Amino acid sequence: MRNLFTLALVLISTLAFAQKQQYQLNNWRPYDKTGLSMFEAPKDTATTFENVKVRIGGAFALQYQALDHENNADPVLNTNGVNTNQLANLGNNFNLATANLDIDVALYDGVNLHLRTYLSSRHHPEPYVKGGYIQIDKLDFISKGFMAETMKNLTIKIGHMENNYGDAHFRRSDNALAIYNPFVGNYIMDAFTTEVGAEVYYQRSGWIAMLGATNGKLNQATNAPGVTSPSVIAKIGYDKQLNNDLRFRLTGSIYNTAQSARTYLYGGDRAGSRYYFVMENTLATSKDNYSSGLITPGFTNELTAIMINPFVKYKGLEFFGMVEKVSGKTKAETDERDFTQLGAELIYRFGKNENLYVAGRYNNVSGETLANEDVDVTRFNIGGGWFMTKNILIKFEYVNQKYDGYANTNILNEGKFNGFVAEAVIAF
Repeated sequence: MRNLFTLALVLISTLAFAQKQQYQLNNWRPYDKTGLSMFEAPKDTATTFENVKVRIGGAFALQYQALDHENNADPVLNTNGVNTNQLANLGNNFNLATANLDIDVALYDGVNLHLRTYLSSRHHPEPYVKGGYIQIDKLDFISKGFMAETMKNLTIKIGHMENNYGDAHFRRSDNALAIYNPFVGNYIMDAFTTEVGAEVYYQRSGWIAMLGATNGKLNQATNAPGVTSPSVIAKIGYDKQLNNDLRFRLTGSIYNTAQSARTYLYGGDRAGSRYYFVMENTLATSKDNYSSGLITPGFTNELTAIMINPFVKYKGLEFFGMVEKVSGKTKAETDERDFTQLGAELIYRFGKNENLYVAGRYNNVSGETLANEDVDVTRFNIGGGWFMTKNILIKFEYVNQKYDGYANTNILNEGKFNGFVAEAVIAF
Protein backbone atom coordinates (compact mmCIF):
# COMPACT_ATOMS: atom_id res chain seq x y z
CA MET A 1 0.00 0.00 0.00
CA ARG A 2 2.91 2.36 0.74
CA ASN A 3 4.37 1.69 -2.72
CA LEU A 4 0.98 2.27 -4.37
CA PHE A 5 0.49 5.52 -2.47
CA THR A 6 3.95 6.74 -3.49
CA LEU A 7 3.26 5.76 -7.08
CA ALA A 8 -0.07 7.62 -7.03
CA LEU A 9 1.63 10.82 -5.80
CA VAL A 10 4.25 10.54 -8.53
CA LEU A 11 1.62 10.01 -11.21
CA ILE A 12 -0.54 12.90 -10.05
CA SER A 13 2.42 15.29 -9.99
CA THR A 14 3.65 13.97 -13.34
CA LEU A 15 0.25 14.44 -14.99
CA ALA A 16 -0.11 17.93 -13.55
CA PHE A 17 3.30 18.93 -14.83
CA ALA A 18 2.74 17.29 -18.20
CA GLN A 19 -0.40 19.35 -18.75
CA LYS A 20 1.69 22.52 -18.49
CA GLN A 21 4.82 21.20 -20.18
CA GLN A 22 3.94 19.76 -23.60
CA TYR A 23 7.26 20.63 -25.19
CA GLN A 24 8.02 18.31 -28.10
CA LEU A 25 11.67 17.51 -28.59
CA ASN A 26 13.25 17.53 -32.03
CA ASN A 27 14.24 14.20 -33.60
CA TRP A 28 12.23 12.26 -31.02
CA ARG A 29 9.64 9.47 -31.17
CA PRO A 30 6.43 10.44 -29.35
CA TYR A 31 5.06 8.04 -26.72
CA ASP A 32 1.47 8.29 -27.98
CA LYS A 33 -0.34 7.07 -31.11
CA THR A 34 1.65 9.45 -33.31
CA GLY A 35 4.71 7.29 -32.59
CA LEU A 36 3.17 4.24 -34.28
CA SER A 37 5.13 2.79 -37.20
CA MET A 38 8.18 4.86 -36.26
CA PHE A 39 11.47 3.07 -35.94
CA GLU A 40 14.72 5.05 -35.58
CA ALA A 41 14.21 8.62 -34.41
CA PRO A 42 13.58 10.98 -37.34
CA LYS A 43 16.50 13.05 -38.58
CA ASP A 44 16.04 16.79 -39.05
CA THR A 45 18.71 19.40 -38.30
CA ALA A 46 16.16 22.25 -38.28
CA THR A 47 15.60 22.67 -34.53
CA THR A 48 13.48 24.85 -32.30
CA PHE A 49 15.92 24.96 -29.36
CA GLU A 50 15.84 28.11 -27.22
CA ASN A 51 17.14 26.92 -23.85
CA VAL A 52 17.16 23.80 -21.68
CA LYS A 53 13.68 22.31 -21.51
CA VAL A 54 12.45 19.20 -19.69
CA ARG A 55 9.59 16.99 -20.81
CA ILE A 56 8.09 14.63 -18.22
CA GLY A 57 6.13 11.67 -19.61
CA GLY A 58 5.04 8.24 -18.57
CA ALA A 59 3.11 5.09 -19.36
CA PHE A 60 0.79 2.75 -17.45
CA ALA A 61 -0.53 -0.67 -18.38
CA LEU A 62 -2.89 -3.17 -16.79
CA GLN A 63 -3.98 -6.58 -18.10
CA TYR A 64 -6.85 -8.92 -17.37
CA GLN A 65 -5.70 -12.50 -17.99
CA ALA A 66 -7.84 -15.57 -18.65
CA LEU A 67 -5.37 -18.27 -19.71
CA ASP A 68 -5.22 -22.06 -19.31
CA HIS A 69 -2.19 -24.31 -19.69
CA GLU A 70 -1.40 -28.04 -19.74
CA ASN A 71 1.50 -30.45 -20.27
CA ASN A 72 2.32 -34.18 -20.26
CA ALA A 73 5.63 -34.22 -18.41
CA ASP A 74 6.77 -37.05 -16.13
CA PRO A 75 6.84 -36.21 -12.41
CA VAL A 76 10.15 -34.85 -11.13
CA LEU A 77 10.39 -34.54 -7.34
CA ASN A 78 12.62 -32.06 -5.52
CA THR A 79 14.20 -32.69 -2.10
CA ASN A 80 10.92 -31.76 -0.42
CA GLY A 81 8.96 -34.24 -2.48
CA VAL A 82 7.25 -31.58 -4.60
CA ASN A 83 6.61 -32.41 -8.25
CA THR A 84 8.41 -29.58 -10.08
CA ASN A 85 6.68 -30.54 -13.34
CA GLN A 86 3.24 -29.87 -11.90
CA LEU A 87 1.86 -26.72 -13.54
CA ALA A 88 0.60 -23.85 -11.43
CA ASN A 89 -3.15 -23.46 -11.01
CA LEU A 90 -4.23 -20.46 -13.11
CA GLY A 91 -7.32 -18.34 -12.55
CA ASN A 92 -8.89 -15.37 -14.29
CA ASN A 93 -7.89 -12.02 -12.81
CA PHE A 94 -5.85 -8.84 -13.16
CA ASN A 95 -2.05 -8.80 -13.32
CA LEU A 96 0.22 -6.36 -11.51
CA ALA A 97 -0.15 -2.85 -12.94
CA THR A 98 3.08 -1.56 -14.49
CA ALA A 99 4.31 2.02 -14.82
CA ASN A 100 7.12 3.95 -16.52
CA LEU A 101 8.51 7.43 -15.89
CA ASP A 102 10.22 9.17 -18.83
CA ILE A 103 12.40 12.25 -18.61
CA ASP A 104 13.40 13.81 -21.94
CA VAL A 105 15.56 16.91 -21.99
CA ALA A 106 16.62 19.31 -24.72
CA LEU A 107 20.10 20.07 -23.37
CA TYR A 108 21.44 22.10 -26.28
CA ASP A 109 20.75 22.82 -29.93
CA GLY A 110 20.80 19.31 -31.46
CA VAL A 111 21.51 17.49 -28.16
CA ASN A 112 18.78 15.54 -26.32
CA LEU A 113 18.80 13.37 -23.20
CA HIS A 114 16.46 10.43 -22.53
CA LEU A 115 16.02 8.58 -19.22
CA ARG A 116 13.46 5.85 -18.49
CA THR A 117 12.62 4.49 -15.04
CA TYR A 118 10.40 1.48 -14.41
CA LEU A 119 8.26 2.57 -11.46
CA SER A 120 6.82 -0.94 -11.17
CA SER A 121 7.28 -4.08 -13.23
CA ARG A 122 6.69 -7.79 -12.98
CA HIS A 123 10.33 -8.52 -12.16
CA HIS A 124 10.87 -5.53 -9.86
CA PRO A 125 8.00 -4.14 -7.76
CA GLU A 126 10.38 -1.32 -6.73
CA PRO A 127 11.42 1.50 -9.12
CA TYR A 128 14.70 1.13 -11.01
CA VAL A 129 16.32 2.78 -13.99
CA LYS A 130 16.03 0.95 -17.31
CA GLY A 131 18.66 3.16 -18.99
CA GLY A 132 19.35 6.44 -20.68
CA TYR A 133 21.36 8.07 -23.43
CA ILE A 134 22.41 11.31 -25.07
CA GLN A 135 21.40 11.81 -28.70
CA ILE A 136 23.53 14.20 -30.76
CA ASP A 137 22.19 15.55 -34.06
CA LYS A 138 24.33 18.69 -34.26
CA LEU A 139 27.83 19.60 -33.04
CA ASP A 140 27.16 23.28 -32.41
CA PHE A 141 28.30 22.81 -28.80
CA ILE A 142 31.85 22.57 -30.20
CA SER A 143 31.40 25.66 -32.38
CA LYS A 144 28.53 27.11 -34.36
CA GLY A 145 28.09 25.17 -37.60
CA PHE A 146 30.84 22.64 -36.79
CA MET A 147 30.65 19.79 -39.35
CA ALA A 148 27.17 21.01 -40.26
CA GLU A 149 27.09 19.36 -43.68
CA THR A 150 28.17 16.00 -42.26
CA MET A 151 25.71 16.15 -39.36
CA LYS A 152 22.78 16.70 -41.73
CA ASN A 153 22.75 12.92 -42.12
CA LEU A 154 24.45 11.68 -38.94
CA THR A 155 23.09 10.91 -35.46
CA ILE A 156 25.18 9.77 -32.50
CA LYS A 157 23.74 7.99 -29.44
CA ILE A 158 25.83 7.31 -26.32
CA GLY A 159 24.69 5.75 -23.06
CA HIS A 160 23.51 2.67 -21.17
CA MET A 161 20.66 2.07 -23.54
CA GLU A 162 18.40 -0.26 -25.47
CA ASN A 163 20.52 -1.55 -28.34
CA ASN A 164 19.21 -1.19 -31.89
CA TYR A 165 19.32 -4.81 -33.05
CA GLY A 166 16.49 -5.60 -35.47
CA ASP A 167 13.21 -3.75 -35.91
CA ALA A 168 10.99 -5.87 -33.64
CA HIS A 169 12.16 -4.01 -30.53
CA PHE A 170 10.56 -0.82 -31.87
CA ARG A 171 7.14 -2.55 -31.78
CA ARG A 172 7.45 -4.45 -28.50
CA SER A 173 5.97 -3.56 -25.11
CA ASP A 174 8.65 -1.93 -22.94
CA ASN A 175 7.18 -2.61 -19.52
CA ALA A 176 4.26 -0.12 -19.37
CA LEU A 177 4.96 1.50 -22.76
CA ALA A 178 2.74 -0.92 -24.70
CA ILE A 179 1.08 1.56 -27.07
CA TYR A 180 3.31 0.65 -30.04
CA ASN A 181 2.53 -3.08 -29.72
CA PRO A 182 -0.69 -4.12 -31.51
CA PHE A 183 -0.73 -7.28 -29.34
CA VAL A 184 -0.39 -7.90 -25.62
CA GLY A 185 2.67 -10.16 -25.67
CA ASN A 186 6.09 -9.74 -27.29
CA TYR A 187 7.76 -12.31 -29.52
CA ILE A 188 8.60 -15.80 -28.19
CA MET A 189 12.36 -15.20 -28.50
CA ASP A 190 12.42 -11.59 -27.33
CA ALA A 191 15.58 -9.82 -28.57
CA PHE A 192 16.12 -6.98 -26.12
CA THR A 193 19.04 -5.85 -23.99
CA THR A 194 20.54 -2.68 -22.52
CA GLU A 195 24.32 -2.25 -22.63
CA VAL A 196 26.77 0.63 -22.34
CA GLY A 197 27.94 1.76 -25.74
CA ALA A 198 27.55 4.06 -28.72
CA GLU A 199 25.67 3.94 -32.03
CA VAL A 200 26.28 6.08 -35.12
CA TYR A 201 23.46 6.49 -37.67
CA TYR A 202 23.50 7.67 -41.26
CA GLN A 203 20.12 8.54 -42.85
CA ARG A 204 19.70 9.92 -46.36
CA SER A 205 16.99 9.68 -49.02
CA GLY A 206 15.40 6.68 -47.27
CA TRP A 207 18.64 4.79 -46.71
CA ILE A 208 19.57 3.87 -43.15
CA ALA A 209 22.90 2.59 -41.85
CA MET A 210 23.94 2.08 -38.23
CA LEU A 211 27.13 0.84 -36.58
CA GLY A 212 27.43 0.40 -32.84
CA ALA A 213 29.63 -1.12 -30.17
CA THR A 214 28.96 -1.89 -26.49
CA ASN A 215 30.88 -3.36 -23.58
CA GLY A 216 28.68 -6.49 -23.83
CA LYS A 217 27.39 -6.22 -20.25
CA LEU A 218 23.89 -5.68 -18.95
CA ASN A 219 24.99 -5.60 -15.30
CA GLN A 220 27.89 -3.17 -15.12
CA ALA A 221 31.00 -4.06 -13.07
CA THR A 222 34.77 -3.63 -13.25
CA ASN A 223 35.72 -6.96 -11.70
CA ALA A 224 36.53 -10.08 -13.77
CA PRO A 225 38.26 -8.17 -16.60
CA GLY A 226 38.72 -9.99 -19.90
CA VAL A 227 35.79 -12.35 -19.34
CA THR A 228 33.39 -10.40 -21.57
CA SER A 229 34.40 -8.91 -24.90
CA PRO A 230 32.64 -5.98 -26.63
CA SER A 231 29.52 -6.56 -28.68
CA VAL A 232 29.19 -5.21 -32.21
CA ILE A 233 25.82 -4.20 -33.72
CA ALA A 234 25.11 -3.14 -37.28
CA LYS A 235 22.03 -2.38 -39.35
CA ILE A 236 21.37 -1.38 -42.93
CA GLY A 237 18.06 -0.74 -44.64
CA TYR A 238 15.74 1.35 -46.75
CA ASP A 239 12.60 3.15 -45.52
CA LYS A 240 10.56 5.30 -47.90
CA GLN A 241 7.08 6.74 -48.18
CA LEU A 242 6.68 5.92 -51.87
CA ASN A 243 3.39 7.85 -52.24
CA ASN A 244 0.50 9.04 -50.09
CA ASP A 245 -0.78 5.49 -49.64
CA LEU A 246 2.30 3.24 -49.70
CA ARG A 247 5.30 2.98 -47.40
CA PHE A 248 8.04 0.36 -47.71
CA ARG A 249 10.83 -0.54 -45.29
CA LEU A 250 13.36 -3.37 -45.31
CA THR A 251 16.27 -3.75 -42.87
CA GLY A 252 18.90 -6.30 -41.93
CA SER A 253 20.68 -6.35 -38.55
CA ILE A 254 23.50 -8.26 -36.89
CA TYR A 255 24.56 -8.59 -33.25
CA ASN A 256 27.80 -10.37 -32.33
CA THR A 257 29.45 -11.21 -29.01
CA ALA A 258 32.65 -13.25 -29.26
CA GLN A 259 32.98 -13.99 -25.54
CA SER A 260 30.83 -13.26 -22.52
CA ALA A 261 30.27 -14.21 -18.91
CA ARG A 262 26.61 -14.21 -19.92
CA THR A 263 24.89 -12.97 -23.07
CA TYR A 264 21.67 -11.08 -22.38
CA LEU A 265 20.23 -10.49 -25.86
CA TYR A 266 17.36 -12.92 -25.18
CA GLY A 267 17.26 -12.51 -21.42
CA GLY A 268 17.67 -8.78 -20.97
CA ASP A 269 14.05 -7.80 -20.37
CA ARG A 270 13.78 -7.33 -16.61
CA ALA A 271 10.18 -6.11 -16.96
CA GLY A 272 8.89 -9.61 -17.71
CA SER A 273 6.48 -11.48 -19.94
CA ARG A 274 2.83 -10.41 -20.28
CA TYR A 275 1.61 -14.01 -19.86
CA TYR A 276 1.87 -14.49 -16.12
CA PHE A 277 2.72 -17.98 -14.76
CA VAL A 278 2.00 -19.87 -18.00
CA MET A 279 3.96 -23.16 -18.16
CA GLU A 280 5.40 -22.51 -14.68
CA ASN A 281 5.25 -24.95 -11.78
CA THR A 282 3.46 -24.58 -8.48
CA LEU A 283 6.56 -23.06 -6.82
CA ALA A 284 6.78 -20.17 -9.30
CA THR A 285 6.85 -16.55 -8.15
CA SER A 286 6.16 -13.50 -10.29
CA LYS A 287 9.59 -12.00 -9.58
CA ASP A 288 11.74 -15.09 -10.17
CA ASN A 289 9.69 -16.64 -12.99
CA TYR A 290 9.18 -13.47 -14.99
CA SER A 291 9.86 -14.91 -18.48
CA SER A 292 6.79 -17.17 -18.68
CA GLY A 293 6.03 -18.28 -22.23
CA LEU A 294 9.35 -17.04 -23.62
CA ILE A 295 12.19 -19.12 -25.07
CA THR A 296 15.87 -18.34 -24.58
CA PRO A 297 18.41 -20.24 -26.71
CA GLY A 298 20.86 -20.53 -23.79
CA PHE A 299 23.94 -19.17 -25.57
CA THR A 300 25.70 -17.80 -22.51
CA ASN A 301 29.29 -17.48 -23.84
CA GLU A 302 29.19 -16.41 -27.49
CA LEU A 303 26.39 -15.43 -29.83
CA THR A 304 25.77 -14.21 -33.37
CA ALA A 305 22.27 -13.09 -34.32
CA ILE A 306 20.95 -11.89 -37.68
CA MET A 307 17.47 -10.42 -38.19
CA ILE A 308 15.72 -9.31 -41.38
CA ASN A 309 12.54 -7.21 -41.11
CA PRO A 310 10.20 -6.14 -43.92
CA PHE A 311 7.51 -3.55 -43.21
CA VAL A 312 4.81 -2.47 -45.69
CA LYS A 313 1.88 -0.14 -45.06
CA TYR A 314 -0.71 0.47 -47.77
CA LYS A 315 -3.45 2.79 -46.57
CA GLY A 316 -4.81 1.04 -43.46
CA LEU A 317 -3.27 -2.37 -44.18
CA GLU A 318 0.04 -3.05 -42.45
CA PHE A 319 2.48 -5.97 -42.62
CA PHE A 320 5.53 -6.55 -40.41
CA GLY A 321 7.74 -9.60 -40.77
CA MET A 322 10.73 -11.22 -39.11
CA VAL A 323 13.30 -13.81 -40.14
CA GLU A 324 15.94 -14.38 -37.45
CA LYS A 325 18.86 -16.79 -37.25
CA VAL A 326 20.87 -17.17 -34.03
CA SER A 327 23.91 -19.33 -33.35
CA GLY A 328 26.12 -19.67 -30.30
CA LYS A 329 27.21 -21.85 -27.42
CA THR A 330 28.05 -22.03 -23.73
CA LYS A 331 31.58 -22.37 -22.38
CA ALA A 332 30.96 -26.08 -21.84
CA GLU A 333 30.02 -26.67 -25.49
CA THR A 334 32.51 -27.24 -28.29
CA ASP A 335 30.05 -26.94 -31.19
CA GLU A 336 27.61 -24.16 -31.91
CA ARG A 337 23.84 -24.64 -31.83
CA ASP A 338 21.28 -22.79 -33.95
CA PHE A 339 17.86 -21.29 -33.41
CA THR A 340 15.51 -19.83 -36.01
CA GLN A 341 12.62 -17.46 -35.39
CA LEU A 342 9.91 -16.52 -37.88
CA GLY A 343 7.26 -13.89 -37.36
CA ALA A 344 4.51 -12.24 -39.40
CA GLU A 345 1.96 -9.61 -38.39
CA LEU A 346 -0.99 -8.45 -40.49
CA ILE A 347 -2.90 -5.44 -39.16
CA TYR A 348 -5.81 -3.49 -40.58
CA ARG A 349 -6.34 -0.01 -39.15
CA PHE A 350 -9.64 1.75 -39.84
CA GLY A 351 -12.11 4.26 -38.48
CA LYS A 352 -11.53 7.94 -37.79
CA ASN A 353 -7.77 8.57 -37.91
CA GLU A 354 -7.29 4.76 -37.90
CA ASN A 355 -8.30 4.63 -34.25
CA LEU A 356 -9.53 1.00 -34.58
CA TYR A 357 -7.64 -2.08 -35.72
CA VAL A 358 -7.82 -5.85 -36.04
CA ALA A 359 -4.65 -7.93 -36.15
CA GLY A 360 -3.16 -11.40 -36.41
CA ARG A 361 0.34 -12.68 -35.68
CA TYR A 362 2.21 -15.92 -36.42
CA ASN A 363 5.39 -16.65 -34.46
CA ASN A 364 7.57 -19.77 -34.55
CA VAL A 365 10.86 -20.66 -32.85
CA SER A 366 12.81 -23.85 -33.56
CA GLY A 367 16.27 -25.03 -32.55
CA GLU A 368 18.44 -27.34 -30.48
CA THR A 369 18.53 -26.87 -26.72
CA LEU A 370 21.46 -27.47 -24.40
CA ALA A 371 19.82 -30.81 -23.53
CA ASN A 372 19.99 -31.86 -27.23
CA GLU A 373 16.23 -31.45 -27.70
CA ASP A 374 15.09 -30.43 -31.18
CA VAL A 375 12.25 -28.15 -30.15
CA ASP A 376 9.56 -26.28 -32.02
CA VAL A 377 7.34 -23.64 -30.40
CA THR A 378 4.47 -21.98 -32.28
CA ARG A 379 2.23 -19.10 -31.23
CA PHE A 380 -0.84 -17.59 -32.89
CA ASN A 381 -2.37 -14.27 -31.80
CA ILE A 382 -5.65 -12.79 -32.99
CA GLY A 383 -6.91 -9.54 -31.59
CA GLY A 384 -7.75 -5.89 -32.00
CA GLY A 385 -7.71 -2.53 -30.34
CA TRP A 386 -9.31 0.89 -29.94
CA PHE A 387 -7.44 4.17 -29.48
CA MET A 388 -9.94 6.04 -27.34
CA THR A 389 -7.61 9.04 -27.68
CA LYS A 390 -4.07 9.26 -29.00
CA ASN A 391 -2.89 8.55 -25.43
CA ILE A 392 -5.31 5.76 -24.41
CA LEU A 393 -5.43 2.30 -25.99
CA ILE A 394 -7.66 -0.65 -25.14
CA LYS A 395 -6.63 -3.95 -26.78
CA PHE A 396 -7.46 -7.63 -26.50
CA GLU A 397 -6.18 -10.86 -27.98
CA TYR A 398 -6.63 -14.58 -28.13
CA VAL A 399 -3.30 -16.42 -27.83
CA ASN A 400 -2.48 -20.07 -28.50
CA GLN A 401 1.04 -21.42 -27.98
CA LYS A 402 2.24 -25.04 -28.35
CA TYR A 403 5.52 -26.76 -27.47
CA ASP A 404 6.94 -29.76 -29.35
CA GLY A 405 10.16 -31.75 -29.00
CA TYR A 406 10.80 -31.34 -25.28
CA ALA A 407 11.85 -34.40 -23.24
CA ASN A 408 9.41 -36.25 -20.98
CA THR A 409 11.23 -34.89 -17.93
CA ASN A 410 10.87 -31.28 -19.12
CA ILE A 411 7.89 -29.30 -17.82
CA LEU A 412 7.29 -28.10 -21.40
CA ASN A 413 6.74 -31.64 -22.73
CA GLU A 414 3.64 -31.54 -24.96
CA GLY A 415 2.84 -28.22 -23.35
CA LYS A 416 0.42 -25.57 -24.50
CA PHE A 417 -1.40 -22.52 -23.21
CA ASN A 418 -4.28 -20.54 -24.66
CA GLY A 419 -6.94 -18.05 -23.74
CA PHE A 420 -7.75 -14.35 -23.72
CA VAL A 421 -5.87 -11.31 -22.46
CA ALA A 422 -7.10 -7.71 -22.43
CA GLU A 423 -4.87 -4.70 -21.77
CA ALA A 424 -5.42 -1.01 -21.08
CA VAL A 425 -2.55 1.35 -21.89
CA ILE A 426 -2.00 5.04 -21.18
CA ALA A 427 1.09 6.78 -22.57
CA PHE A 428 2.03 10.44 -22.88
